[in-house]
Amino acid sequence: MSTTDALTIETPTGIVRASAGPRGTDCVVFELHGAMRGSVHVTGTQHPCYWDQFTAVRACLGPVDTYETTAPDDALPRLAHGRTGYHGSLTRYPGDYGDYPEVSVWSPTTAAGNEPSPKTAETLTAVLRACADAVAQRDDLSLILDASRLRKTPGLLRFLNWAAAHADAEAVRCEAESQSARPAWKAAVAAWWTVARWFTAHPHPVLLLMLADLDDSLARQINVMEWKAPYYANAAAEERARADKYRAEVTSLVAQQRRGRTRRRGAEAYPGTKEMV
Repeated sequence: MSTTDALTIETPTGIVRASAGPRGTDCVVFELHGAMRGSVHVTGTQHPCYWDQFTAVRACLGPVDTYETTAPDDALPRLAHGRTGYHGSLTRYPGDYGDYPEVSVWSPTTAAGNEPSPKTAETLTAVLRACADAVAQRDDLSLILDASRLRKTPGLLRFLNWAAAHADAEAVRCEAESQSARPAWKAAVAAWWTVARWFTAHPHPVLLLMLADLDDSLARQINVMEWKAPYYANAAAEERARADKYRAEVTSLVAQQRRGRTRRRGAEAYPGTKEMV
């Protein structure tokens, strides 16, 4: 698709026409006409599951990336005959199976935070999807993704380093919970058998309550401790794996940052960066 192509989008509220403006450093802004007025901002972003892979595009209602800044209410898109502006976004990324992309949608809301009607929501989502699809098919998509990576990597590194440290701390906490549950379980079992012997020698309703599977009884404590140890052991393993994933993504992003990506023929400089692609 060339940067001058216009989209014709069929929606429940009528035909919306979206005209792509010139490519910015890492984005394309579409101007809307027909059944909607306003603009849609589309930029590159990381895959939602693989934060070191810039293979996705995100379309936001309005002239800016709403994940990084907020558009004034009067700049938000609205229906042709309406006065209400709308927030919302859609991320398009490669699917795990086959050639079909997947999308995640941040449900549209009004500028006041209210949900639009189902018909309006369907219209807004259709426009976001069409603009995201159009950018994903552009010949210069790789330039948009590379520029997005350059701009977002510092913030991603800060977040991933924090997330890895947090996951490490959670793994330590869960492992401690698992370790403490084992002796507690053994102590509860021993106590239950002691009470059982007392009940056998001298039956009493209070002792029976301690042996029955009731709230705060020894039997209930045993049941809790029995699942608590393996549950927290599994949780600790999951947190360690999560921390390892975050650290691997940090390593990958740092390597990409140092390489500056593979430079292509006919490369162009990105304003505000020291890197060429």
